[in-house]
Amino acid sequence: MKVYTNDDVRGEALEGKRIAVIGYGSQGRAHAQNLRDSGHDVVAGVRKGGKGWTNARADKIDTAEPADAVEGADLIAFLTPDMAQEAIYKEVIEPKAKNGATLLFAHGFSIVYGRVAPRADMDVVLVAPKGPGDLVRREFVRGRGVPSLFAVHQDVSGKARDKAMAYAKGNGGATGGLLETTFTEETETDLFGEQAVLCGGAKELVIAGYQTLVDAGYQPQVAYFECLHELKLIVDLFYEGGISKMHDFISETAKYGAVVSGPRIITDETRARMREVLKDIQSGAFARDWILENQAGKPRYNALLNADRSHPIEETGKQLRERMAWLKQPTNA
Repeated sequence: MKVYTNDDVRGEALEGKRIAVIGYGSQGRAHAQNLRDSGHDVVAGVRKGGKGWTNARADKIDTAEPADAVEGADLIAFLTPDMAQEAIYKEVIEPKAKNGATLLFAHGFSIVYGRVAPRADMDVVLVAPKGPGDLVRREFVRGRGVPSLFAVHQDVSGKARDKAMAYAKGNGGATGGLLETTFTEETETDLFGEQAVLCGGAKELVIAGYQTLVDAGYQPQVAYFECLHELKLIVDLFYEGGISKMHDFISETAKYGAVVSGPRIITDETRARMREVLKDIQSGAFARDWILENQAGKPRYNALLNADRSHPIEETGKQLRERMAWLKQPTNA
């Protein structure tokens, strides 16, 4: 697959165009500042007096109520939470966006699962940085960039792809490197990674390991260090140099244990469960369940979340982290 860089981007695709950033959370705040600093005309569409309005004003970003921001925009960066997008699109974007405006997403959920049906006159694109907003901003300020995915769902103007790449360049993504994908691939792989590995899988593995040691009579504090605290050390090695770097930096004993015992944990049954998770994502079953859960007031979601938050590992960790002075140090941008 080709990795696109700044040299591959036609910057004139967004030259002189107004960009409205709807949603001023983690990604929205970073995108708005990066695009502004790249010379683009940016306005934040935020509720007057709200947190987003306050933050945008502090960042010296032009602000307007969402409907007013959308009305004059050539490109609308739709960066609100997934479950809020259907209502915002119907109430604000669909009636207010000018003819031929471009609609940009950072995650394809609303398009892939039919939550938003863009008007036929609109280009519809995706730019998804592969990192949280604070990292996207931090790397941009340093003159670097976070790699990004980009995709086109609807190309009315014939220039949708150029616009997506120009937006990504303005956000630092082309400095980090751009990979072309589809809305479906981005959405399904993102949801799978979150559920099976990054958030769901890792969390369950940590809790199961901790509980196994505690049930066997080991001290909770020692179990916490071995099964949660030290996970960061290994993840950092993965992040910096893949599986090979992890093997290069751990002991021979740890390496042997990893290669002989890892497959005893992740078995054919585990892989079958992963395929089930992926099938639920691909079929739309997960999306339907999540949408219905929201409509019902999220009772199951809240109960499961509370169960995680109340697990004994949380209290053990809280006590131990009080002794970790480095966690209290401010992070420099």
